[in-house]
Amino acid sequence: MKNTRKSTRALTEAAIMVALALVFNTLKDVIPLGQLPNGGSLLNITMVPLVLYGYRYGAGWGALAGFVFGGINYFIGSSSAIDWMTIIFDYFLAFSMLTLGAGLFRGKKNGLYWGTLVGGGLEFLTSYLTGVFIWGKYMPETFLGLTMPSPWVYSLLYNGLWAVPNIALAVLVFYALKKPLRPYLQAE
Repeated sequence: MKNTRKSTRALTEAAIMVALALVFNTLKDVIPLGQLPNGGSLLNITMVPLVLYGYRYGAGWGALAGFVFGGINYFIGSSSAIDWMTIIFDYFLAFSMLTLGAGLFRGKKNGLYWGTLVGGGLEFLTSYLTGVFIWGKYMPETFLGLTMPSPWVYSLLYNGLWAVPNIALAVLVFYALKKPLRPYLQAE
């Protein structure tokens, strides 16, 4: 009975956190704080509820929630894809890696911060490699006024522009909400 209750709670919280992330993702379109071509945004807090969930429930549940978010985000969000591989890697896999990375630090001292950094880093890495091997075929000759010598440089700049500020913003949000989040993160 206890496992059923825990699974029900985990699924319910996953649905709430995925919905909250979708709301935050929609807000970035309504109140843009910097947009990149092909759907990237400079500042948004979409990763905050996903990282919270991954950290609270661990890598397995987290990866599942990230996978669900990625799919829903692609199908109902303002998404950009050029083929099935970009859908899989930029949406399903990238968000699964975000929440999986956060879940690896469950219960660790400063785990929420480390989970945000590692999860955000894994999401960045997934998007970076997708940018190199898939989106790189479509890279512009210049980006940010710089001549693009290779897809490796273009993908690093493009994905770094959204990843670094969003990871930093998530860490700042967690720091600012450290005290109010404590009961949620410690609850079983």
